[in-house]
Amino acid sequence: MTANSEAAHFDRAIERIRRAMLWLSLAGTLVAAGWKGWEWGLGFLAGAAVSLLNFRWLHQLVAALGEGARRPRKRLVLFLSFRYLLLGLGGYVIVKFFGLNLAAGLIGLLVAAAGVILEIIYELIYARA
Repeated sequence: MTANSEAAHFDRAIERIRRAMLWLSLAGTLVAAGWKGWEWGLGFLAGAAVSLLNFRWLHQLVAALGEGARRPRKRLVLFLSFRYLLLGLGGYVIVKFFGLNLAAGLIGLLVAAAGVILEIIYELIYARA
């Protein structure tokens, strides 16, 4: 496999993961809202949004560290270093001030992991020899 085809393969995988995460976020929000009420639905949506944002930030970090990438800006490195503090503070504000359900938000944080698991299953089923 050439470097270009390998990069294209990974780009397609990242796009499938993002798409799966969006669909899981939508479906999870609707199920949580229908099952336990709007507090759970919005809590799940908030957790899923944080999960999507964290996935995006991690992807940016990996791309910045990749071969042939330009040197990352100090501001980006500083921001990515404090991302968990920012995410934690955001979660605290959402739960404390908006009254959304904490358990639903924590479940929503698993959207990225679920998207990656779905991509693994896809790759196992449709793997190239």
